[in-house]
Amino acid sequence: MKLTAIAIDDEPVALSVIRSHAAKVPFLEVKGLFTNAFEAMEHLNKERTDLLFLDIKMPDITGIDFLTSLTNPPMVVFTTAYSEHAVQSFELDAIDYLLKPFSLTRFLKACNKAHTLLQLKQQSTTAGYVPDYIFIKSGYEQCKIRLDEILYLESAGNYVNFVLKDRKVISRLSMQEALDLLPPTLFTRVHRFFIVANSKVERIDRNYLYIQQASISIGAAYADAVGKIWGRKEG
Repeated sequence: MKLTAIAIDDEPVALSVIRSHAAKVPFLEVKGLFTNAFEAMEHLNKERTDLLFLDIKMPDITGIDFLTSLTNPPMVVFTTAYSEHAVQSFELDAIDYLLKPFSLTRFLKACNKAHTLLQLKQQSTTAGYVPDYIFIKSGYEQCKIRLDEILYLESAGNYVNFVLKDRKVISRLSMQEALDLLPPTLFTRVHRFFIVANSKVERIDRNYLYIQQASISIGAAYADAVGKIWGRKEG
């Protein structure tokens, strides 16, 4: 399965580095290298793109502003010589953040992460396919987690805690990445910091839902989603 990508950077030398690294990644196909963000936007509107390598500091528009302007953005890896935007980039659900100059090894790590997420997304959209487990990376290990063991997920900075019946597993993921791993019929995001297993919700009041001993806040922006959980449980 090929991962299609483009790169945007106002420095041609930086694009040459990406092109050189990408040529060594067998599952990555770079479809375009752009010094002009607006030309890249035209490409994104016309061509399927799985992954975007995006510089943050560009003269006409910042990478962050460019990303937030897209209605249906691909997965993104920020590439920059500046570290001060790292937190903001992960809040925008970036796959990774590459600090220039980055090595082939570091580039490959970002590509592997994007490729794994693409495979999981394609599996989850296959007609009739509902997995009963997922694999997540925790530390240096890939952990198999059965979906029926998950109570809820909680954001912890650049990490997500998978709270299970008898343990917790922490993984370096954004909340959106974690949500993308889970079947949407079984799990719902109810707050900026929480995703719940619908079947584990025991009761709901105006501000909280309850799973075993945990009280989980309901975000105002997620009220409609919470209502659907209760509707499914009653139905």
